[in-house]
Amino acid sequence: MGSTPVNEGQRIQSFSDFWVHYQTEHQDARSRRLHFVGTGLFLTSVAGSLAVHPVRMGACLTAALIVAFLARRVESSRRALPEALAIVVLLIVGSPWVLAGVAGAYGCAWFGHFRIEHNRPATFRYPLWSLFGDFRMIGRMATGRMWRNHTTH
Repeated sequence: MGSTPVNEGQRIQSFSDFWVHYQTEHQDARSRRLHFVGTGLFLTSVAGSLAVHPVRMGACLTAALIVAFLARRVESSRRALPEALAIVVLLIVGSPWVLAGVAGAYGCAWFGHFRIEHNRPATFRYPLWSLFGDFRMIGRMATGRMWRNHTTH
């Protein structure tokens, strides 16, 4: 793995390097548990919205995934805030209930950062990669590979 600059003058150049940085920002298991709960709220809102509005939500979810796929490398050169906001807007257009899931996810995650980890969420500098990192972390937690107070690559 390469270096992971985190100072304001440089950008991390790959998601692999970002993942190393992301793990250092989530060392406390309590914070990771909050992320797990928050992301669960978000995924529940998406799943519920798909059940109630399958066509509209399905189309919006598909469009959001396309935006995420096309923008996946943007963070190495600039902050992908417009793309991240486009994803959120597309999902909310699919169903306003997703807004509650987004609020729950960020509320839980940011509480973990500000009150437990005492750091600034990577979302502020790397919004899209932070989303991808959260899903990777949640996936590792769901498979039992990231619950303890140590990081795993």
